[in-house]
Amino acid sequence: MLIDLSHTIRAGLVTYPGLPAPTFTPHLTRENSRGVYAPGTEFAMDIITMIGNTGTYLDAPFHRYGDGGDLSSLDLATLVDLPTVTVHVRGIGRRGIDASDLPTDIPAGSAVLLDTGWDRHFGTPAYATDAPFLTEAGTRALIAQGVALVGIDSLNIDDTSPDAAGARPAHSLLLAARIHVVEHLTGLDAVPERGARFTAVPPKVEAFGTFPVRAFATVPDAAPSPARTGSRA
Repeated sequence: MLIDLSHTIRAGLVTYPGLPAPTFTPHLTRENSRGVYAPGTEFAMDIITMIGNTGTYLDAPFHRYGDGGDLSSLDLATLVDLPTVTVHVRGIGRRGIDASDLPTDIPAGSAVLLDTGWDRHFGTPAYATDAPFLTEAGTRALIAQGVALVGIDSLNIDDTSPDAAGARPAHSLLLAARIHVVEHLTGLDAVPERGARFTAVPPKVEAFGTFPVRAFATVPDAAPSPARTGSRA
């Protein structure tokens, strides 16, 4: 079974308040194409203008570090069909996901997906207020276990509140360790704690650090549902 974990990108979508929304502009309309191609043949070609931080997207090291790997440098083996550990932390009563909230037996090379339930606010003003995040201690715990990717269904993997004073320890530490970050996931409540495989591949763009992905989980038919795995959701 495939579970789509991506938000739909549409013209005017607000992913992160303050960043520009995507715009769609026709390059060749179907009507105009009729004068270019054989009778009965028509095409539409459109231009999309958007910041890389749109919808559900992946951060490469270049996003944080000028000498870090860009999107074109990423190894597909670290993006495709990764063994997955989903951490269901809905209702823990605090914003910060700490080391104590994370499993200590995560296999190296895994994707760790943080299911906070905050995706229910996506596209609304509430999404940007008091959003859950991964603490520095939680980040270090995941790095120590050798994970390949960390994803979250929240505004940012870091605390973006004024109290954080612009510090971004999760981004800084994960991307320094060449661990990919995927933000603005959705539907993680449908992914079991263990047994799924995760894929999120951006285009192969040189000198670019972030770009939308089509993120999805592959779940065996026999995999237990989150409700049967002791989830805190």
